[in-house]
Amino acid sequence: MENLNDREDINRAWENNKETNKTLAEDSLGLYEMKRHKPWFDEKYSRFLDERKQAKMQWFQDPKRSNIDNLNNIRREASRHCRNQKKELTES
Repeated sequence: MENLNDREDINRAWENNKETNKTLAEDSLGLYEMKRHKPWFDEKYSRFLDERKQAKMQWFQDPKRSNIDNLNNIRREASRHCRNQKKELTES
């Protein structure tokens, strides 16, 4: 029974210490605000990135002209989509 009380006292002391350190850090340093996600980064752009990654791997494995052209086309489409999304958000 005595060991159980010691363990509870240690756990309670640890929690108190942790909360005190957290409070002091927040007071002296302030809270860190997470960066907002980019609103133009949507599901379609994510798919473009996946396609670009696959095309790049295909080009590494077989550096034919057709694979290079495919990779460049996907890059252009992704850039165009991203540019259009950013433009729509800044204009509205």
